[in-house]
Amino acid sequence: MESRLLQKPSACALPVTMRRFAIIAALPLALSTPAGARESLGVFGGWGAFRDAEGPRCYAIAEPARRSGTNASWRAFASIGNWPTKGMRGQVQVRLSRERRANATVTLGIGDRRFPLAGGAADAWAADRRADAAIIAAMRSGSSMSVASVDTHGRPFADVYPLRGAATAIDAAALGCARRD
Repeated sequence: MESRLLQKPSACALPVTMRRFAIIAALPLALSTPAGARESLGVFGGWGAFRDAEGPRCYAIAEPARRSGTNASWRAFASIGNWPTKGMRGQVQVRLSRERRANATVTLGIGDRRFPLAGGAADAWAADRRADAAIIAAMRSGSSMSVASVDTHGRPFADVYPLRGAATAIDAAALGCARRD
């Protein structure tokens, strides 16, 4: 689990429209990585797929359509990452829209399925590869996903992600890291 906690994809914005996506996503990407280091593999619904040459690492990523609150110091997102050189494929990670209370649970929900997540104050991961696979399988057939917890002030919150395009973005990210350059 320790190596899972060290692997974090960069956050980027995925707005509803592709035009807004191109504008909003370009700025943080340009600031956080050298030119040409990140390749867009496509935008699918509200999800995008990217490949970083460094590593390589590839991931599908989205920001919540609805969140209970915001934190100016970071942007919430959900991602499914692949780092083939580290033997990691299909790793689920979320960045919460608020910092969670130290002992608060984080629960990812898709339809009637609930998955407990583990992690830190603002980030959470599936507990293991089996949980990653179960979450991704549920994502493929679900219409929305929520990530819920309790913030540092004791208020419950939930970030909601539409899943339209998620399966295609997950597949594009997996294929992006499967190719040989």
